[in-house]
Amino acid sequence: MQAPAHNPDWTHSHHFHQGNPLAERNTRWAVVLTVAMMVVEIAGGWIFNSMALLADGWHMSSHALALGLSAMAYAAARHYAHDRRFSFGTWKIEVLAGYTSALALVLVAVVMLVQSLQRLLSPQPIHYDEAIAIGTVGLLVNLACAWLLRGGHHHGHSHDHGHGHSHGPADHHHDLNLRSAYLHVLADAATSVLAIVALFGGKLWGFDWLDPVMGLVGAVLVAVWAQGLLRDAGKVLLDAEMDAPVVEEIREVIAASPVPASISDLHVWRVGRGDYACIVSLVTAPGASPEYFKQQLRVHEELVHITVELHAAG
Repeated sequence: MQAPAHNPDWTHSHHFHQGNPLAERNTRWAVVLTVAMMVVEIAGGWIFNSMALLADGWHMSSHALALGLSAMAYAAARHYAHDRRFSFGTWKIEVLAGYTSALALVLVAVVMLVQSLQRLLSPQPIHYDEAIAIGTVGLLVNLACAWLLRGGHHHGHSHDHGHGHSHGPADHHHDLNLRSAYLHVLADAATSVLAIVALFGGKLWGFDWLDPVMGLVGAVLVAVWAQGLLRDAGKVLLDAEMDAPVVEEIREVIAASPVPASISDLHVWRVGRGDYACIVSLVTAPGASPEYFKQQLRVHEELVHITVELHAAG
């Protein structure tokens, strides 16, 4: 018996996420600026025998690695976008990079905490003028990188994947990879600001203890940011988003359907920043069509991949 002819209209691409070209380009520029500043500080530390300059340079190297990871994640997601091994696209490569960067932020916070406690218990002489100059230049570089990454948010796209799967006209959901890069830059900028304030306090009023105390404050701040990013990225990687608003919207559509049906099973997970796939099993009257319920659910444009299973009542 000959198999039925293949209809191309029944197939569609699993390339749901279209990337974030602006964020990718700006992240690469941020990497260049950060690495350049890192090289200058490390070279200057060796030439002028400045431990403060060396320490700041090596500290910036951790952020350069994190930014480089973010840039590579964008490139990898784009490169493997049409690889059939990825059932629901390559967007989670970016999320995985964001999660890894969050772990790096935790490490940065721990190093800051340990160093600050050591300096608080064993104060060391500080070269205020040199340290203030280093902190100011580093802050300017971080602000430039933050401006680049702040402007890298993608404002949406619209296209069709077949079967009525479409992206909404505006995608305002967070890019977790971009957010991780931005937090690394913001963490460095925040520590620079705290350091400058502490150094001026020590230079003008002799508050030597202010430098390590501000380091402790910075460590706590970075840890809080890292915890938030770990939580958000972890939920996506573990598909733990059945509390997302779109889940309740699916239930509302089925409840309001003119064809009576009840949900016996429902799975929803994210395949892009604001794009979701779902599998819904319904108990309904005999003769109902899965395509009918798909059409009902397509009113929510964030649902880009819909599978409907029907079970006859009774």
